[in-house]
Amino acid sequence: MNALLVVVGAAIGAPLRYLVDRLVQARTDSVLPWGTFAVNVAGSGLLGFLAALPADGPVMAMAGIGFCGTLTTYSTFGYETLRLAEDGARTYAMLYAVGSIAAGLGAAYCGMALAGAIPGHG
Repeated sequence: MNALLVVVGAAIGAPLRYLVDRLVQARTDSVLPWGTFAVNVAGSGLLGFLAALPADGPVMAMAGIGFCGTLTTYSTFGYETLRLAEDGARTYAMLYAVGSIAAGLGAAYCGMALAGAIPGHG
């Protein structure tokens, strides 16, 4: 049953990642991949929030593993970082990599803190 929930969450997260990425990139005039940055930070925050709540197998399977797992994308982050470096934008590549990791960790921390602020969960 949990595997089916992962599939359902993934079926929502993957197209949402694509749509958000395209929407954000269409509105920016930058070499930086802001769409990937946005989905990775948002997904990190949501996963931090979910992880700080009492463990619930079905919810974590669908929302945490399925949805957040496909909304966020480490492979695209890696590819886009290398592409920036190969295109001669090494400083941007370094800043993007460091900024993405810091923002993702910060978002996860904020998500956990938000969950901890819910009465009965702190």
